[in-house]
Amino acid sequence: MTEHRGTGDAQVTAREVVRSTIRSFRGRVAAAAVLLCGHQVGEALVPVLVGVVIDRAVATGDVGSLVVWLLVLAADFAMLSYSYRFGARQALHADLRADAGLRTRVAARLLDHRGGAETGRLPGSITSIAVADAKRVAVMNFWIPTAAAAAAALVVAAVALLRISLPLGLLILLGTPPLLWLIGRVGRPLERRSGAEQERAARAAGTAADLVSGIRVLKGLGAGPAAAEQYAASSRTALGATLRATRAEAGFLGTVQLANGLFLAVIALVGGLLALDGSITVGNLVSAVGLAQFLVGPLQTLGIAGARFAQARASAGRIAEILSAPPAVGAGREGRAAGTTDPAAGRAALAVTGLRHGPLDGLDLEVPAGQLLGVVAPDPSAATALARCLARDVAPDEGRILLGGTGVDDLAPAATRSTLLVAAHDAHLFTGTVLDNVTAATGDGAPGSVTVEAMAAARADQAVEALPQGANTPVTSRGSSLSGGQRQRVALARALAADPPVLVLHDPTTAVDAVTESEIAARLREHRTGRTTVLLTTSPALLAVTDRVVVLRDGRVAADATHTELMTDDTDYRRVVTG
Repeated sequence: MTEHRGTGDAQVTAREVVRSTIRSFRGRVAAAAVLLCGHQVGEALVPVLVGVVIDRAVATGDVGSLVVWLLVLAADFAMLSYSYRFGARQALHADLRADAGLRTRVAARLLDHRGGAETGRLPGSITSIAVADAKRVAVMNFWIPTAAAAAAALVVAAVALLRISLPLGLLILLGTPPLLWLIGRVGRPLERRSGAEQERAARAAGTAADLVSGIRVLKGLGAGPAAAEQYAASSRTALGATLRATRAEAGFLGTVQLANGLFLAVIALVGGLLALDGSITVGNLVSAVGLAQFLVGPLQTLGIAGARFAQARASAGRIAEILSAPPAVGAGREGRAAGTTDPAAGRAALAVTGLRHGPLDGLDLEVPAGQLLGVVAPDPSAATALARCLARDVAPDEGRILLGGTGVDDLAPAATRSTLLVAAHDAHLFTGTVLDNVTAATGDGAPGSVTVEAMAAARADQAVEALPQGANTPVTSRGSSLSGGQRQRVALARALAADPPVLVLHDPTTAVDAVTESEIAARLREHRTGRTTVLLTTSPALLAVTDRVVVLRDGRVAADATHTELMTDDTDYRRVVTG
């Protein structure tokens, strides 16, 4: 297969994903292989022992010999039962723990402060990779010992048949390698098709999941029928992709079954001919036929294992793409920006110099420590670009962003975000309760004084009064169970509860009524007194409580004054903020 090699600083290939998944649990996998080999060897010995019982006890009428060999047969059953019980347990433990480890590894890359792994991927597609693909790779920890046990069974069966008859033993030894080669050749198209179909199914499922998560908004826009048709089309695509992959697997397994059947028919034919001419005893014939029937299981296991390995390699390639995704911003170094809260430090808490990204064209901006600044951008894309650069979701094309005089490029993204928090306009809520969402950044599940004050400042306390269980009301994915205004107030309360030295809020009140917006504006100013706050907004209620307002035009600062002065002297500003 073609291996993926990322362009990030962590070069991960599909082969490395598979190897690391197995290597992490090689002890359990090895133990499972030994125990499952014991089980399969015990299974292979059953027809051999039955043949011995026939030849040495039944045919001779020796009761003592019958009892002895029946006890040996019982001991074999006890051994194979014990081996399977504990071998399967070890294999399943390795499988489940590897699955959890892979999901954690993918999640860690997605949550990396440098970002980049989610670029160009729908949330549903990412979920499919983190869950379904991780499972397909992890399950190799189950199938490797299982396949090893099947191979051991073939060896034992071949040795037993060699002792019974040299032609039969040679038939197994010489016939099995070509059969396994055929299985490998047939499995290659399945691997290629499996990867492609998994990708199509994941994308279709991701689209469907995103439509479902936004169904309330779509209904509000009157776009329900169109969304339903798009969902149906996505579902049909996902179904078609799954069926094609299933057909490929069915064709592979059918071919394996046919090859196995023909191979076993040849073994039975040769054994029957040898019994007819007296070359082997009746017990030998029973053993040979029993071994031929037994071999169906190991050969089928090897065929299924081949299919699982092909799927695992395809899934590993998709996981490798996530793990190798280049970061959106540089790594920087650990540390915390100083001087962001102390006006006496003599430098701006937040400064932007020569920033170029999207519509921003050499933007210069300084925000002194403790100031409440309003930023008005008639072009909404300019505000979005500035918010994304400040949040370090993207790296600007040119220019620098400084916190307390230290460039954010010199800080690790995590250190930047511990000082500067950007609350995006489309901030999502998470599954849990309202209180869980507000306290997400504080790590405090209890409604302490900081949380209570933040909810009051955002008027989220008012919003939860209308909910059936108040702050303990469950919230569905992305907050779809709440109204737009309720979501915004809870998201604002979450940002305020985090209490960062520098807080940037992007249009935090667009979905609330005018009266509530005025209350939020007054409470916001009081709550953030002494701390640096930037409001990217055109709301006159919010701008009225700021210390200073800058206006962006053509990607640069075009005006810098108080809200009152701009409302009096700047006609364009007045038109923008009054709508």
